Amino acid sequence: MYNYENYSRVKYEIERRRNEAERDADVRAEEMRMKSPEIRAIDEELSKTGRLLFKAALCGDDVTPIKERNVELNRRRRELIVSLGYPEDYTDVHHFCKECSDTGYVNGGRVCRCLKEELIKATIASSGMGNLIEKQSFDNFLVDIYKNDHKVYEHMQRVVQMAKKYVKNFAEKKENLLLIGTTGTGKTHISTAIAKEIIKQGYDVVYDSIQNIISDFETDKFKSGYSGGEPRSDKYLECDLLIVDDLGTEFNTPFSLSCIYNLINTRQNKGLPTIISTNLSAKEISQKYEDRIYSRIMGVDYRPLHFIGDDRRINNI
Repeated sequence: MYNYENYSRVKYEIERRRNEAERDADVRAEEMRMKSPEIRAIDEELSKTGRLLFKAALCGDDVTPIKERNVELNRRRRELIVSLGYPEDYTDVHHFCKECSDTGYVNGGRVCRCLKEELIKATIASSGMGNLIEKQSFDNFLVDIYKNDHKVYEHMQRVVQMAKKYVKNFAEKKENLLLIGTTGTGKTHISTAIAKEIIKQGYDVVYDSIQNIISDFETDKFKSGYSGGEPRSDKYLECDLLIVDDLGTEFNTPFSLSCIYNLINTRQNKGLPTIISTNLSAKEISQKYEDRIYSRIMGVDYRPLHFIGDDRRINNI
């Protein structure tokens, strides 16, 4: 689910909003007390209410008179505020989210809509495909451009439906996907659409090119032990869904091959799904990679989705 770093950052922001709203209310209340001695007297009396109620309840006394007095004091206070030319709720705390009063939770612990929305935004921002998600979705992946080629049109319709089914079944059946096709056939667009919907379900998604992934593993391997901070490669091994773009564009070295195998094998052992996108054909994959890698991504562990047709980007799609 949402990673701890994003959750902590969002919770901090929501708490900041609440504290700011409360401080602003205190400033407005003091403003009213400065303008009206009667309001100041009322506030002083109201501040003692909690202790009076506690004492009465402890002694078994009737608290009704205290509550009635409070109601009367608050009514008079609102009248005075209005008489000064301000709205009656001027000194109330004006929360950013009225549903949860900027706590992030409602109804005994249920996550509030505002917290969900902020977590989605944070996850999109940290996923590595924030700008793409704003532009690309299932809704604007247009297969109609292939209508002149019935075979391609039907095939790409099936690809889109399989991608949507992947999203629908993600919670129960976390499969690996291999998106195969030449440049511009829509692999990144479909990856983005999948990521967008999976993030909405509350999962942590990370997207990056194979070159950047290998670079982060390399940085972790050779950096100084005194550099501090979390390993840059951890996110690739721990996220709920990893999307690897452009497999096959990296240089083949013993280190890069070791990274790719470790990445695929570790996530497979943890039961964490991966989507790999490549411009290579199955034959080219077999020629580029050793058997232990090829057998995993071209075997039963990954479901292939073949992208065909003309370059969509040439047609501005």
